[in-house]
Amino acid sequence: MALTYQQSKLVKDTIPALREHGEKITTIFYKNMLRDHPELNNYFNSVNQKNGRQPRALTSVILSFASNINHISELIPKFERMCNKHCSLGIQPEHYEIVGKYLIMAFTEVLGPAMTPQVHSAWEKAYWLLAKMLIGREAQLYRDFESWSSWRKFKIDRVVPETEDIYSFYLVPQDGKKLPKFFPGQYISLRVNGPEGYLQSRQYSLSEAWKPDYYRITVKRDEGARYSNSVSQSYFHPGVVSNLLIDSMPAGTMVDVSHPAGEFFLDINNSSNVPIVLISAGVGVAPMVAIANEVVATQPNRPISWIHGSRKSVPFEEHITHLRRTNPNFHTNIFKTHLAGSDVVGVNYNYDFRMDLAKVNPDDLHLNHGGTEYFICGPEQFMLEMSDYLKSQGVLTQRVHFELFSTGDLAFKHQ
Repeated sequence: MALTYQQSKLVKDTIPALREHGEKITTIFYKNMLRDHPELNNYFNSVNQKNGRQPRALTSVILSFASNINHISELIPKFERMCNKHCSLGIQPEHYEIVGKYLIMAFTEVLGPAMTPQVHSAWEKAYWLLAKMLIGREAQLYRDFESWSSWRKFKIDRVVPETEDIYSFYLVPQDGKKLPKFFPGQYISLRVNGPEGYLQSRQYSLSEAWKPDYYRITVKRDEGARYSNSVSQSYFHPGVVSNLLIDSMPAGTMVDVSHPAGEFFLDINNSSNVPIVLISAGVGVAPMVAIANEVVATQPNRPISWIHGSRKSVPFEEHITHLRRTNPNFHTNIFKTHLAGSDVVGVNYNYDFRMDLAKVNPDDLHLNHGGTEYFICGPEQFMLEMSDYLKSQGVLTQRVHFELFSTGDLAFKHQ
């Protein structure tokens, strides 16, 4: 049942307090909930709990929901991303009961007298309005997953270094059954035992088009946030799962894997021949390889332009070069900031500086085609800059797609 006008007004009236105290509310929420339900640590990213990103992301969701309480349809893209991630982690309806209880308790603790019985009732109703929407969509996704709705055992069949800090893992199902198809660009969740005694899951793009007997993911070592001064350099909150995979999980190791999911993908059921522009940096190359391989194999006449930025080595360099040489519709622009003695301009790189789309031949960006689809994956600041440039050139927002694994959303300057 929808909120009444008065209830919607009460929810909206809390927005100033949420802006001021939202992060405190969500921090208290996580602390109390995980204290009383430590088993839920198996679902949350321990690094994002420590660096504060998880509470900030939840604050953003609550504020967005409160601000759009009368036109929730505008939040569907955000909710779709959430639901896909929830299903990749195995979130179930009973988890919403726990979250709702501790979230309202945190509201009450922080807002104090402002959390009157009427406000309490309005927010409780608003929460369940949101929760039922998410539960309903997640039920649809789980049905699409058919018999694979939980975790499935896979063996790491082989590990291939792509650069000095990026590795590809070939994952084979232990049961030997044929793997379901997926849309290129989607991800799987991979779950391992974390160092603090809880299970830890992370999402990794599938870096190869569908194969019936294996999935491939490509993983970058995560050193964490760098801090340096004149005396020393250190790193805070390094990655847990990615570094465990690279350092401690050789071929033969068993891992838990979820069904492919994600709202960032190329729709292979659409036979459109409009150009595709892939824009990536670093390990953001992973979903782009899957997209490129799929298109080259099934739509060889479709124009593809790949623009990639790397500090030194380019992951899948030989493969990308092969695609360019054997497919006249496949074009590349490679930016490198640190050249090796063997690098040759025009052969394995095009520009010796940080990626700048303004330097790329406009024909390779297909800006004059009103249907061109743009796929962007890389660090958040990189994606913001690429998006802003495309929008400055008149590209509509709905034609620009992002892959975002970090908790939270991009803060676009232009919407």
